[in-house]
Amino acid sequence: MATIEECRAALDKLSDSMRGAEGNVRAAAARDRAVSCHITDLDVTFAGRLDGGRIEVHDTFPGPPRERAQIRLAMTGDDLVALVDGEMHFAKAWGSGRVRLEAGLRDLFHLRKLL
Repeated sequence: MATIEECRAALDKLSDSMRGAEGNVRAAAARDRAVSCHITDLDVTFAGRLDGGRIEVHDTFPGPPRERAQIRLAMTGDDLVALVDGEMHFAKAWGSGRVRLEAGLRDLFHLRKLL
């Protein structure tokens, strides 16, 4: 089972990858949106913003998200690490229910370029 530190490192790695992206992916990542990522098996939430092509985590706290972010993810720590390391495909994980993504229609349209 992935630790909180491994999950945070995975989010940092994802953020670095997004910042280095080009074209449509970079444009989609540049949106300014509130983001939360609930790690279900650890029952911890990382909350922050997608801003300037990076995910800036501002808070880590126990339990589910305290506020409704504009982009909300939920998954196990192992799944987060596997997604970021390229061992799991996002669409398959989302379709099978291993990853939950909730966002408004406009955000989903832009996020499809990232995912």
